[in-house]
Amino acid sequence: MDNSKNIKHLYARAGFGIRFEDLHDHENWSIKKAVRKLLKASEKQEPITVITENIDFRNHPKDQTDEEKKMVQEERNKQYKLLNNTWIKQLSETEAQLREKMTLFWHNHFACNIGNSYYEQQLNNIERENALGNFKTMLLQVSQSPAMLQFLNNQQNQKGHPNENFARELMELFTLGRGHYTEQDIKESARSFTGWAFDGKTGDYAFRPKVHDDGSKTFLGQTGNFFGEDIIDIITANKQTAIFISTKLYRYLVNDIIDDVHINQMADVLYNAKYEIKPVLEFIFHSDWFYDDRNIGNLVKSPVELLTGLNRQFYITYQNPDVLLQFQRTLGQVLFRPPNVAGWPGGKNWIDSSSLMYRMKIPSTILNAGVIDFTGKADPEDEAYLAAVRKQQLNVIKRVQAQPDWDKFFQAIPADTSKIQMAEFMLEPKLNKTVTDAINNTPDIKTAVIQIVSTPEYQLC
Repeated sequence: MDNSKNIKHLYARAGFGIRFEDLHDHENWSIKKAVRKLLKASEKQEPITVITENIDFRNHPKDQTDEEKKMVQEERNKQYKLLNNTWIKQLSETEAQLREKMTLFWHNHFACNIGNSYYEQQLNNIERENALGNFKTMLLQVSQSPAMLQFLNNQQNQKGHPNENFARELMELFTLGRGHYTEQDIKESARSFTGWAFDGKTGDYAFRPKVHDDGSKTFLGQTGNFFGEDIIDIITANKQTAIFISTKLYRYLVNDIIDDVHINQMADVLYNAKYEIKPVLEFIFHSDWFYDDRNIGNLVKSPVELLTGLNRQFYITYQNPDVLLQFQRTLGQVLFRPPNVAGWPGGKNWIDSSSLMYRMKIPSTILNAGVIDFTGKADPEDEAYLAAVRKQQLNVIKRVQAQPDWDKFFQAIPADTSKIQMAEFMLEPKLNKTVTDAINNTPDIKTAVIQIVSTPEYQLC
């Protein structure tokens, strides 16, 4: 068993890849030691706190002028850019790789898009704090967060006028999955969550007993005067929740083609650990099947994983970090702006003919500080803003203005390293003749590296 290969695979999945010097340092580690070190590094909590003011952009005076509306919109976009850039920077620089990788997972699992950066930052920190902790604890905190209460309309869920949106998504997307509850369960669950709201001034969760339906409910075969917390207890007591979460984790960390035997083993671990997340991650990373050839180099990197991996590997700094937001738009994954409540579908959905062209062009453009034409798809709510910015010809940052630290990248790499050895280090899939021929035809090692990151194989991890 090639230990160096396994360590590289572990860091590709539990983080965003490994640098040459770290692989050289860790290649004689046992898998248990490597997993222990990853977990140890991720004990560090790094909450994002750059958005300090909660501005409610939805509520504005009826007599607000066009100029005032424009100023509010500009402030909203300024906050959002700051939040997005801050998280990308943290993903690219943190030593707590596993925590951030799992925060990215929960960010998509609990997909939320409300256009309020203060609440989005708050939700992101809940996901980060609990990323390696307890799923049930996180589920309750997410459910009571202003971001999710607003996004899924539970503010409007009141006795006599239930809003079923949150109750439905709680089961369909967050816990049980389709087919494991009835329409009546949704109705009874919604009644239980009446009164769950938040204080718009403080951003704190607030239970409003006057609008809570305190009648008897029957949910998943159990009857009682249930509150929202009771519904979460019943849902997590159902092992289907552990199977649903384990399936998503398997597709995120192992393989897009599911293996029921391995997923059921993971679900047993998660359920028996009372939804503690760390034990199931340890189980995955310690399992021999995780390192099978069929599970290596088979996942398509998400756009954020692609950009983060480049930033970490080449120590890239950006003169204008807004270019990273344009990359996200172009590639189809903008942090804090999932397409809908189901999140990004991921996997092979990341790739189509146009996105693959950009994916293969962007790495070499960044490393050459080159020029690129951005034609990304904007979020509908940003269309008006972007149209105005385009009119002013400010939106397209033609020159990427990225600065990789080539000296730092090469300093740990032995001078006699061949181009093929470099490719074997930087690519997860096994090398094929097309790749080796293209690399061997480059004039020097630096050009070879740029060629390597421009291959379709670099899109895989």
